Amino acid sequence: MLAAAFGQQAPPAEPVAAGAQTPVFTTGVSDVRVVVQVSEDGQIVKGLTKGDFIVADNGQPQPIVSFEQEKQPLDLLLLLDISGSMREHIEEMAATARQALAYLAPGDRVAIMTFGVRTNVHSDWSDNHAEIARQLRTAVDDQDKVGYGTAINNAVVEAAKYISAEQDGNRRSILMVTDNLGINYRINDRMAIGYLLKANAPLNAIVVGRAIRPGPPRPGDNPDYTPADVFVLAQATGGEAVKENKAASFFPQMIERIRDRYTLAYHAPEGAKPGEFRQISVALAPAARQAHPRAVILARSGYYVK
Repeated sequence: MLAAAFGQQAPPAEPVAAGAQTPVFTTGVSDVRVVVQVSEDGQIVKGLTKGDFIVADNGQPQPIVSFEQEKQPLDLLLLLDISGSMREHIEEMAATARQALAYLAPGDRVAIMTFGVRTNVHSDWSDNHAEIARQLRTAVDDQDKVGYGTAINNAVVEAAKYISAEQDGNRRSILMVTDNLGINYRINDRMAIGYLLKANAPLNAIVVGRAIRPGPPRPGDNPDYTPADVFVLAQATGGEAVKENKAASFFPQMIERIRDRYTLAYHAPEGAKPGEFRQISVALAPAARQAHPRAVILARSGYYVK
């Protein structure tokens, strides 16, 4: 249902991504790349092979032409809600930053973006993970730059634009830390998801504090004002959203889970029209499903044809 809705209104096109620069994972410019997380009983399932997956494009099975786990370099954007209610959580998270970033591989790059009603790039892309850990300690000082309030979908759109500007071919991912308490003005979930899918950047979230999931809209609700729901954004883009009392308690584990995902690619089907939204589905092959009967698969819901 979500995927069908996305096709009704495509967001502005992102810059055309360059071919991958890494020797361990190469695709053509017309290939569709999908990042996949497989977990069972809350634990990441490692050691799967290309033959363990079935991928379909608009319901039609596709041969997997490239496959990797872990080796592909990662661009990770930390998207931090620094509204007043979040200060304590971000400061505690910064204290575990060295431990969390130790799960990254050499060459993985990290950037920090803070947000309130506006966004601010607190720290640009760097593979100096020790420096990024230091920068996290001062992120809460951006309050005057981002304003007082919580515009989550606006922050997601700006994060997707920022990460889309990178042309290095690295795998991309966004990790948001927020209490999910905010109102979105004129940027609904469908629009935010569209930008994330264009960027091929799963949105992951650690949701803390009094975080609640909003109910469905009621008759008479103003469509220009919608409640924040990062769980919906994560589900549609292949990311993972978890509710935790304290961000610091799950920060290292979330970094590890983002790093340990699989990346597969298939050739884009012929005849697809530019701008068309096409659905992606990923499943385990029968033998793999038998070995992991309770496996949960996270992957993006689709893509826009370039």
